[in-house]
Amino acid sequence: MTTMTEASVREFKMPDVGEGLTEAEILKWYVQPGDTVTDGQVVCEVETAKAAVELPIPYDGVVRELRFPEGTTVDVGTAIITVDVAGGAPAGAPAEQPKAEPVAPAEPAEEPKQQGRQPVLVGYGVATSSTKRRPRKGPEVTVPAPAQAVQGELNGHAPAAEKPRPLAKPPVRKLAKDLGVDLATVSPSGPDGIITREDVHAAAAPAAAPEPAAETPSAARPAPAPAVTYDGARETRVPVKGVRKATAAAMVGSAFTAPHVTEFVTVDVTRTMKLVEELKQDKEMQGRRVNPLLLIAKALLVAIKRNPEVNASWDEAAQEIVLKHYVNLGIAAATPRGLIVPNIKDAHDKTLPQLAEALGDLVSTAREGRTSPSAMQGGTVTITNVGVFGVDTGTPILNPGESAILAVGAIKLQPWVHKGKVKPRQVTTLALSFDHRLVDGELGSKVLADVAAILEEPKRLITWA
Repeated sequence: MTTMTEASVREFKMPDVGEGLTEAEILKWYVQPGDTVTDGQVVCEVETAKAAVELPIPYDGVVRELRFPEGTTVDVGTAIITVDVAGGAPAGAPAEQPKAEPVAPAEPAEEPKQQGRQPVLVGYGVATSSTKRRPRKGPEVTVPAPAQAVQGELNGHAPAAEKPRPLAKPPVRKLAKDLGVDLATVSPSGPDGIITREDVHAAAAPAAAPEPAAETPSAARPAPAPAVTYDGARETRVPVKGVRKATAAAMVGSAFTAPHVTEFVTVDVTRTMKLVEELKQDKEMQGRRVNPLLLIAKALLVAIKRNPEVNASWDEAAQEIVLKHYVNLGIAAATPRGLIVPNIKDAHDKTLPQLAEALGDLVSTAREGRTSPSAMQGGTVTITNVGVFGVDTGTPILNPGESAILAVGAIKLQPWVHKGKVKPRQVTTLALSFDHRLVDGELGSKVLADVAAILEEPKRLITWA
């Protein structure tokens, strides 16, 4: 077998596709070994804690190896694909070492912290150090002879010398702890005897059918099962990762950091529903997304304009309130990967047709799983439409860094007193949660009352705007 020279092989490393992300899961490979790739070509799709992102490769060449199969979570800075570059690569480019067989998915060895790490560059990852990592040894613990004998009997074998601490990276240790796996019982498959995520998942999974006799290349190996089932169908454990993991952490942080207050109002939106139908026939709105959420969003923007102090954030470090003179309007969207909240940048400056177009793009992108990390950063206030699930209302939790979130309930035909008579009217319930450090009861009540008044009389969109 001819070994590729160092100058002809390049490693493409997992980039930091967000702000300070540490890992990403490979969702799909778009290339296979032997395929020709060009600079800028998308080679795979990955999911971070914020969104699904397509990764382009930064050079031309022929794919030599896919280091990890689909479904594997990989640390930022880890090589995920090697490419034989036509014409060679710049001096100092990392080279693929010859191997006897394809490498199984494995966590790369950590470099000692004292060596330092270079900043992560999108598309190129972290520079590789030439220093090899020495295996760490666990603390030496002297066990008295009687204890050794008892331990040997419990394990079913004769007493033996104490074992070193299993080698595993911190994320892998946490995964093992979450899944209830003792690392001492796991067989490592990584370099230098390091335990990988796949090793932990394999140890946690029930006995599976034997693998085929022929060894499968690493690029074609099936992805780890997303769920681990115990005791037949009585219990299922699903690893928490990606968007769902980030959402859970954000919601816990928000709920226990910002003092939440929620206020409710039930409002007759019959005129708003009529206006929605009229706008659908308007030439200016043709081809755009027109629904009640559009007018609710516009009503909230007008209410914020009338009460600008509600659009703020709390800077704990500086002990300051930061008033925002712009509105990045977040729209909560339920996706197969979990709840995400992309936002419409500078929504306060948009006309109704522009807002409708932005809403349509936001929803379509979210449903396709193409929302970028930048689209979910910098939000100031949010709308969550629980009414689409037939729910009357709720008490929404603030997105971290935001001052308010408006929940919209289901719009239903209900008996309502209108002009002194009980008539069937389109009615909904709104709920506004706000950070009581920033927004007091008076301000929160004014904002919610303004939104309700606009939805009851949509002409206020003109007179109050």
